[in-house]
Amino acid sequence: MLEMYDLNDAFHIIKESKTEVYYYLFEEYEIHLNKILPHTIQKWHYHSKIEEVILVIKGKIKCLWFENEHMHCQTIYEKQLVLVKQSIHTLKNDSDEDCEFIVFRLVLDGKNKRNIMENDKIIIEHDNEIFNSALFDADKAGKINSSKID
Repeated sequence: MLEMYDLNDAFHIIKESKTEVYYYLFEEYEIHLNKILPHTIQKWHYHSKIEEVILVIKGKIKCLWFENEHMHCQTIYEKQLVLVKQSIHTLKNDSDEDCEFIVFRLVLDGKNKRNIMENDKIIIEHDNEIFNSALFDADKAGKINSSKID
């Protein structure tokens, strides 16, 4: 059954580092909506088992990390994605604007699931006309439960 969540369903916190986070917590993954204020930096950290994937959705942020005993820094812009891996890392907003980003946290098992990702979609072609007709009739009769998620 399809499930929908809004900000009221998320665990909300404003961290000491001035990062505001809405945590959507599920058994097999987490999704965090983050906003980091201008001229702030998160605490340095790493994960031994968790994969973090960061997607910037507003503004820009600097990603700093250590690799081979050297510190690296790269600015991440809107619509750019970072796979953090097990790096020692932090995020720094040295701009004058808020930065918003989504963090996907996963515990991966190392198995290639590409085939599942590519093929796990079943199109119901022969019934599309029936579904669309039923949708039109239900909408016309006011029988569709439409709700807006704020």
